[in-house]
Amino acid sequence: MTDIQALLQRSAARHSHLCPRQVLGVRIGLAGAAALGLDVPRQDKRLLVILETDGCFADGVEVATGATVGHRTLRVEDLGKIAATFIDVKTGRAVRVAPRLDVRQRALAYAPDERRHYFAQLKAYQIMPDEEMLMLQDVELTTPVEAIVSRPVIRTNCQICGEEIINEREVHRDGQVLCRTCAGDGYYRLLAPVRMDKAVPTGEVASAFQDGGA
Repeated sequence: MTDIQALLQRSAARHSHLCPRQVLGVRIGLAGAAALGLDVPRQDKRLLVILETDGCFADGVEVATGATVGHRTLRVEDLGKIAATFIDVKTGRAVRVAPRLDVRQRALAYAPDERRHYFAQLKAYQIMPDEEMLMLQDVELTTPVEAIVSRPVIRTNCQICGEEIINEREVHRDGQVLCRTCAGDGYYRLLAPVRMDKAVPTGEVASAFQDGGA
């Protein structure tokens, strides 16, 4: 049986306190994995988790599932929602888990002696049955899981900026291979031209990356 309190302690240690969203993260992480029939926390890469927000909720999901950014098993599609989708990479099945729309009101019934809603939720989310607090939906990914996971050994270079692109994240446009930034889909824009350190010739920098550096 999963020791929820131990997981909550691990999550709380990252923040020096425990909050309702961390509890939701742990509960959603456990429920999502259980819906796929997968044991957690995992050490392999069979379970892929896509979060719909970051913050303390993400820490709760991470400690419950073992999914991490470093292992490429945890991703964020920031939709501003307390929800996550769990994918069995082996079978392709995907399940989205989110709190019930009225979960805050339902929580009050499980902590009737607590007048402060925050603490009522903190207490109730730890003991409420899954069916009372969570919604589970089978979903189909709009991007195939194979494309999300990709092949990490594949490398190429952008034909505009010259920077290396890994994990098959390049864009093919008008016969060119581009990074997403140069293709116009980046999260930043340059305020000035790129300036290389004059002490390190450009050719040497490129050679270092191509030889497996960084």
